[in-house]
Amino acid sequence: MMLEFRTMNHCINPLSVNMLVSRILKHGKKSLAYQIIYRAVKKIQQKTETNPLSVLRQAIHGVTPGSTQGKALAIRWLLAASQKRPGRNMAFKLSSELVDAAKGSGDAIRKREETHRMVEVNRAFAHFR
Repeated sequence: MMLEFRTMNHCINPLSVNMLVSRILKHGKKSLAYQIIYRAVKKIQQKTETNPLSVLRQAIHGVTPGSTQGKALAIRWLLAASQKRPGRNMAFKLSSELVDAAKGSGDAIRKREETHRMVEVNRAFAHFR
């Protein structure tokens, strides 16, 4: 089960999946983090009947702000939004948040829009730095 995901992982985009694994990682249990992501990918495939890694890529791209550390921030926001969701387990909550973010809704998208609004409001005061 894990071997399938790792081979699928390396042919698509290992960087974003590995960043996601390292953010989920707790107490050094990397195999548990991979299991959570693998279950989330399976649930995404069942919900959308499309390629789940393209949904993951769309979700990260949709949440990414226009900054230098954008992808790391997007992954952090996606995981924080999925942890806030009520639900059964982390894989279910993560898959729901990724599908919502790929569609353009969800808490992570709202966090990005809120951050962009704050940047626009405070842009006038940038020269005081």
